[in-house]
Amino acid sequence: MTPNPSSAPAFVYFDNAATTPLDPEVLEAMLPFLSQHYGNPSSLHGPGRQVRAAIENARKTVAHLLNAAPAEISFTSGGTEADNYAAFGSIRTLGLKHAITSPLEHHAVLHPLQAMAKTGEIELHYVRHDAQGRLDLGHLEELLATQPRTFVSLMHANNEIGNLNDIEAIGDICARHQAVFHTDTVQTMGHYRHDVQKLKNQFLVGSAHKFHGPKGVGFLYTRSGMQVSPLIHGGSQERNVRSGTENVYGIVGLAKALEIAIRDLAAHQAHVQGLKDRFIEKLRAEIDDVQFNGLSAQADQSLYTVLSVSLPLSPINEMLLFNLDISKIAASGGSACTSGAQAGSHVLEALGCDPDRATVRFSMSKMNTAAEVDYAVAQLAKLYRPVAA
Repeated sequence: MTPNPSSAPAFVYFDNAATTPLDPEVLEAMLPFLSQHYGNPSSLHGPGRQVRAAIENARKTVAHLLNAAPAEISFTSGGTEADNYAAFGSIRTLGLKHAITSPLEHHAVLHPLQAMAKTGEIELHYVRHDAQGRLDLGHLEELLATQPRTFVSLMHANNEIGNLNDIEAIGDICARHQAVFHTDTVQTMGHYRHDVQKLKNQFLVGSAHKFHGPKGVGFLYTRSGMQVSPLIHGGSQERNVRSGTENVYGIVGLAKALEIAIRDLAAHQAHVQGLKDRFIEKLRAEIDDVQFNGLSAQADQSLYTVLSVSLPLSPINEMLLFNLDISKIAASGGSACTSGAQAGSHVLEALGCDPDRATVRFSMSKMNTAAEVDYAVAQLAKLYRPVAA
């Protein structure tokens, strides 16, 4: 049933940046590998060869959609593992002594680099940014001028505030200084086209559950000629990059989900951008002093699936997500500090956001509706209207 502001739906799901619902077409593609096709892909018999063929077909599909070679695609358990492979694997294999990232990166990138910096394996440097999260690419150039052959990891879009980084420009800078460029595209894979022949990156990462595929499966693109030391030992799977029996139905689902996402990209983008524009317009009309973190409200500079909403000081802030949950709205949020109710956001803290304001991240997908937007805004406005009155 389509929800509307006057009648509560079963649940309104606006946490798609955390995970997306599984597309029915994807489930259909996966089902035979959960029941009929159960062979081990490393086995040489018929059932094993059949399953191996499915993995290689999925690899070819992903490679084709990225304009890559199949040998450049390695399947992993998700984006976090792929990020770790790129960081640990390349730094140790190439003997790199310096790394550059930003304070706004996902912990899947920050924590591995900080761990290596803590042990003295690398020196870690951070690109400056402004109060809205724009990276200072001039500072990146300055850092690389003094430390070439450096590992650089900068994401395509921020998972909390939605800021888009110019990864083509970053790649050009890295190429001029012989740096190894890794970009986390977990939030943008399936939502934008990625052509690795136009990018100067050595590594690129995707995770299926961010584009209506299954959880627990992702991939690492590694440009031909790059060597990566494995993190997991014990077998020769994935061309000796990642040992362990492959998650066959997950890999099949990933490839199908990415295929669907690229197939329907134009319609998907137009629909979701429309929902985001509606969110912004209605929030501004209904809640006094509503603000938007980073570049979240700027369509040309932010991920169209993510809206980071900053709400004014209120007694409701500590229990905001709890109250939204009671209203059957799933969203995520935080503040620039740690409270008893929720952990602080390192991204909002780095931007210098007011710790007394609350943040809600509404993240949308092709499965959301305008009526759900209206319902969510109406429920949020109810919580803040007594303060504004």
